[in-house]
Amino acid sequence: VQLQASGGGLVQPGGSLRLSCAASGTRFRINAMSWYRQAPGKQRELVATVTSTGHTNYGDSVKGRFVISRDNAKNTVYLQMNSLKAEDTAVYRCKVDVVALGDYWGQGTQVTVSS
Repeated sequence: VQLQASGGGLVQPGGSLRLSCAASGTRFRINAMSWYRQAPGKQRELVATVTSTGHTNYGDSVKGRFVISRDNAKNTVYLQMNSLKAEDTAVYRCKVDVVALGDYWGQGTQVTVSS
């Protein structure tokens, strides 16, 4: 299973970015798809999760600002990040739970929020 993430970059406070992560190389169904982030000197934290049925869950720090979604036909998960703050600066990684195979992680994509 390969995961290809994209969409990171530099944005000013209050701006928006959209991350995407596409999974390939498996015929098995994908259960939950998630985004995590890790800032320098901090522990990795869950940003958001979306199940195969569309149920979503968000970390407290991003509720109301970030929206996670998925396209099952494309095995792709998205993270729309709005009202970005400096404290959102981190490396963001996607994770997918593949039936019968377990968890797979994508490579990190850097998000920097700075003026």
